Amino acid sequence: MAQAKVIRALAGKALLPFAVPCSMALAPVAAPSATKRRCVDTRMAGEQTRTASDARRSALMAAAQAGDRVAYETLLRDCVPFIAGLARRQGVPPESTDDVVQEVLLTVHRARATYDPRRSFEAWLRVIVERRAVDCLRRTRRHGRREVHAPFAYASHADETIDLAAGLHRREDAARIGAALAHLPRRQREAVRHLMLEERSLGDAAVLTGRSTGSLKVNLHRALNALRLKINRGD
Repeated sequence: MAQAKVIRALAGKALLPFAVPCSMALAPVAAPSATKRRCVDTRMAGEQTRTASDARRSALMAAAQAGDRVAYETLLRDCVPFIAGLARRQGVPPESTDDVVQEVLLTVHRARATYDPRRSFEAWLRVIVERRAVDCLRRTRRHGRREVHAPFAYASHADETIDLAAGLHRREDAARIGAALAHLPRRQREAVRHLMLEERSLGDAAVLTGRSTGSLKVNLHRALNALRLKINRGD
């Protein structure tokens, strides 16, 4: 499953604890006013009414921030159905839900240092899901505006400008590239797939493969050179 691969990749990366300085000298602070005390009491009451699942996930994230990989992997797996449910309620179509889940997991990994364990984890995660869902829906709408669903008209339309010979050459070229790609070493194939075919960023590809961005760039460069030589020789 795609999410499982992402979770393993994210949890497998080194989790350095986020140090928070606690020895700062504090100046004397005046007693809070009655209004401020009421605000603090209200906030504390809200924190005490957090759900059991929210408290559990918050504790797991706090442990992950301290460098606990097992807690981090447990948290990511536990969040998958929660993320998928939120995405569906935001209107994300079923065929795009897995993509949104993966993007949310990547965002959680990059932004995990910004989470404050004193706050609701589920509220923090909900904001991320909503943003990634909006991104997905925007992409879907743009794609829909570019396409017209008219299969019968498309199938019966005769394109007099089409070059059958050119189409045949393109298919032959695609077949040669596919065959050449299959013979590349695994790391070079992965670099081409993630960076060229799936158009991922170096950072996301590094998370998914567990390798450094430098290693990915080197493998991509070698793969492109090898493909160029194979195609030029007609292999």
